[in-house]
Amino acid sequence: MRLTSEFWVSALVRRVNNSGAFAALSNKGAAEAGAIFIKFRNADGTYDLFGPAPQMAYDETKPQERLFSALRQGVEETTADADLEKQKRWDRDLWVVEIEDYRDDRAGLFPISPE
Repeated sequence: MRLTSEFWVSALVRRVNNSGAFAALSNKGAAEAGAIFIKFRNADGTYDLFGPAPQMAYDETKPQERLFSALRQGVEETTADADLEKQKRWDRDLWVVEIEDYRDDRAGLFPISPE
């Protein structure tokens, strides 16, 4: 059974904030199954945007853990925000978590698909 989006986002925000980085929720979606997007601020002031990984990225032999794929890397905040606004037109129930962490260790914060 997969965790609800609300529970998963709450755990992510707590984990990030307890690690010494900063995370905040900027859009609250559907509690049970809203898609989750992560807007990540880099040390140089650019942003990386992560969204749900495509189904083909999941390993069918392992439990269903949420995976994220990089949608944009090293872009201006306005570009990341514009992409999120496009997503919101299709899915009003999405979650957006903003993270600032300059240690370059994203893999420890949330699972990223290798593809």
